[in-house]
Amino acid sequence: MATTSKAKRPNVFKRLGSFFVKSWSELKKVTWPTFKTVLKNLGIVLLVVLFFAVIIFVADFVLTNLLISLPAGNGWVWKLW
Repeated sequence: MATTSKAKRPNVFKRLGSFFVKSWSELKKVTWPTFKTVLKNLGIVLLVVLFFAVIIFVADFVLTNLLISLPAGNGWVWKLW
């Protein structure tokens, strides 16, 4: 019979410390964007979000008005409020 022995792992504090040391060394390798690039990308994201918000608002407005203008089965117009 082969006995399987678990490889002894270091305690939780050593593993946690190792994790932070490795994470910090990886973060030092990152090429961070400049502030100008961040502002440019932020502007693009805000414009795209605004564009889709307007499209969704217009579609909601049109579909709501179409739904309200349809007569119900008993002749009453549907009211949302």
